[in-house]
Amino acid sequence: MESRSAERNRLLKLLETANIKLASVASDVFGVSGLLMLHALVEGKATPQEMAELAKRRLRNKIPELELALEGRVEEHHRFLLKLQLDRLESVDKDLAVLEQRMQEKLEPYAAQLALLDEIPGVDWTLAAVIIAELGVDMSVFQSVSQLASWAGVCPGNNESAGKRKNSRIPKGNVYLKTALVEAAHAAATVKGTYLRDKFYRRGYKRAAVAIAHKILVSIYHMLSHNDLGDLYLDKLNKNHLTRNLVRRLERLGFSVTLTFNNKRPSRRGFS
Repeated sequence: MESRSAERNRLLKLLETANIKLASVASDVFGVSGLLMLHALVEGKATPQEMAELAKRRLRNKIPELELALEGRVEEHHRFLLKLQLDRLESVDKDLAVLEQRMQEKLEPYAAQLALLDEIPGVDWTLAAVIIAELGVDMSVFQSVSQLASWAGVCPGNNESAGKRKNSRIPKGNVYLKTALVEAAHAAATVKGTYLRDKFYRRGYKRAAVAIAHKILVSIYHMLSHNDLGDLYLDKLNKNHLTRNLVRRLERLGFSVTLTFNNKRPSRRGFS
């Protein structure tokens, strides 16, 4: 995937050197319409108007813009390099198809775990595959979820004083698993109406990504351990931190809150 992205970026830069502005009009230069136009550029026989007419579906609404974007100065060396890069992209796509088929075959015994992980906001099939490949499905090899979080590299150190948390570094951990978890955290932040999205936007962006990655890993651990978390599990992990967050939220709404605590349960006094 990284190789394909790099090759695509080189191709787009080549188009810029020929003053072809296709990327500024077509949202996906490498879609069906974009590839037809790129191959037409390689052949060097079609006019900008004829190439613009190759647009499909919604892109046809932008034919006038496409005509202008395709009016460049494409020389013979541009066409040579463009064909070379298109051939390399086609080869990469074929390799990716083979690899994906191989992954699907290897993941067949883990269909149940894949289905569970797919329920987590931000985790798609590809990320679930990375998680299973790097983490496995047997959580008994870890003494606790805290040990797993430390091993994965999404467990910030506990630097707390006078009830306030300070900045602390996170361990390096498993770089592939941590990358997948952080990517899942970013994706989860876009899923509206979820617990993870709500938590993400309560702190700085980088801290939030690691914190949500940690919460996703906790969910994975208990899912694969066949444990029932319950609705309030994540809140119970740190009662003091939760209490401070709830008080701050009420104060932002204009309330004054005083808390007292007994052995049975906390109660609120002075709520006005």
